[in-house]
Amino acid sequence: MDLYSVVCVRDRATSQKWFEVFFGRPADEIIGEEYLWQVGENAWVVIDDRRVRAARVGGTMITLGVTDLDDILARLAAHGIEHEPVETYGNGVRHVEVLDPDGNSLSLAEAPAQ
Repeated sequence: MDLYSVVCVRDRATSQKWFEVFFGRPADEIIGEEYLWQVGENAWVVIDDRRVRAARVGGTMITLGVTDLDDILARLAAHGIEHEPVETYGNGVRHVEVLDPDGNSLSLAEAPAQ
């Protein structure tokens, strides 16, 4: 099974730059007007600014599991991207919410070291 999580945005050019910083690289694929970042073997995050998606701008919520949370947050901070405070859950998972320019939520969750 493949997963394509579509993030509806107002302006693709602005969002493209933001997502390049967030993921630390340019889009892995461009299909028509959609920019795709591969985030797992069969999982993709897609940005789309077509008018048909306008009503959904800002409504996306995605959580990505990561192994290098501090490095990612340092990269984001170096580019002026802010985030909510990092929370540590009772099971040791560290979690933080990052909002894109349209208010879409891309959370990062790091499991404790084994």
